[in-house]
Amino acid sequence: MAVSSSSSAASLHPVTHLIFDMDGLLLDTESLYAKVYGEICERFGKTYGWDVKSRVLGRQAPEVAELIQSALDLPITKEEFLTESRMKLEKIFPTAELMPGVSKLIHHLHKHKIPIAVASSSSEASFQTKTTRHKDLFGLFHHVVLGDDPELKRGKPHPDPFLLCAKRFQPPVPPEKCLVFEDSPQGVKGALEAGMQVVMIPDEKLNPDLKKDATLLLKSMEDFQPELFGLPAYD
Repeated sequence: MAVSSSSSAASLHPVTHLIFDMDGLLLDTESLYAKVYGEICERFGKTYGWDVKSRVLGRQAPEVAELIQSALDLPITKEEFLTESRMKLEKIFPTAELMPGVSKLIHHLHKHKIPIAVASSSSEASFQTKTTRHKDLFGLFHHVVLGDDPELKRGKPHPDPFLLCAKRFQPPVPPEKCLVFEDSPQGVKGALEAGMQVVMIPDEKLNPDLKKDATLLLKSMEDFQPELFGLPAYD
């Protein structure tokens, strides 16, 4: 069942373009990250719990490595953590499945010619590996902005990825006409700072305090009603 957040339906504004995060939102990769990060931390008698996990969601890999290493005081350098985790993740990324409701919504938007794009903290190489089994679906997006994009100055939680993403639609679109889908507090913060509305679909274990800023809070993409934002309803 959908759960409205800080906004009532009356305060939702019509949009024309949609921007999607990828990890944990379109693709179920967060469970893969948790597995690999958890294994590394466990080796040193540490636990990769939700207090740390909630801080790293949505961030770029080097920043993640630094945060985990520092928060858990791991006896390895952030570079060693990054290298080992990347090596392990690359092997399992191709197994990533689509999150529930994603295929239905993306095909619906494409059918109705609603422009859609991806704004992800993933690198180009990691994006290609994660989407191995879903090339057709990702081919429906107008464009993708990634964490190692040469034009990107700062990643999430800054607004830069979303503003760059809006600028790359043809023609460019003002932020207030964009609706962002995110699962991380970092992504929600960046999208709101960019002047966009945000639908948040977080992991149920995320601290409730980190969910309260979203325009609309949902438990699953399956609960999204496009007509709430002036978009064509499902048939």
